[in-house]
Amino acid sequence: MSVRLDVVLVRPKEDGNIGAVARLARNFGADRLVLVAPRAPVGAEARRRSMGGLPLLRTAVRAPTFLRATAEADLVIGTTDLSTGRSTAYLRRSVSPERLGEVLRTVEGRVALVFGPEDNGLSREELARCDLLVHIPARREFPTLNLSHAAGVVLYAVHRARGPADPESTPAPEILELNGREKELFLERLGELLTQIGYPAHKRRGLILLFRRVLGRATPTEAEYRMMLGLFKSLGRSMDRESHGRR
Repeated sequence: MSVRLDVVLVRPKEDGNIGAVARLARNFGADRLVLVAPRAPVGAEARRRSMGGLPLLRTAVRAPTFLRATAEADLVIGTTDLSTGRSTAYLRRSVSPERLGEVLRTVEGRVALVFGPEDNGLSREELARCDLLVHIPARREFPTLNLSHAAGVVLYAVHRARGPADPESTPAPEILELNGREKELFLERLGELLTQIGYPAHKRRGLILLFRRVLGRATPTEAEYRMMLGLFKSLGRSMDRESHGRR
């Protein structure tokens, strides 16, 4: 993905939110911050909240209107707290942040990611000027996210779509390779240890099944299995020594 990303805040009213979004925009590789008729002073609180995003805040572009702010964009993406579903009230249906990331993975050009004001979001006229709408699914009784939180969710999804080959991104968590052989060996050694300590025979099957399910949820690595097997081995040796000592 080789898009140039503008984060556009329309009529933001909270100084701190502007700074927090500047930080997020820097975290996730946005190129510009654009402020449309901000109602906040963009002062000390914005600078404090921006942290490493201060360069974007200092160079933020000011625009008097939504149209001026998005005039250079090849694709305008509006965010909304309303799930459009099958409604005919909008020109197009909204997509999830994950789907947005997929869309942007294969495009080039300048993209404007637009967030509305904290109190009432983008107007219907502004939404109608967007090429694509993105909606963050949330609980129906309270679907509205704080401006900076919404920006974080969407920007993260877009950033992750750049893929693991992006040289500017920190590495994603390493993929865990499951090892069924080590798991079965662990369960076999567990059974032997239960027998050795005299654990009731009628309870062993249930306990081993419990461990199988716990391990299934935890997905230990091969190295972790080996450490646990090493513990079993040490316990077995210790019990053998104790047994010989009592003879």
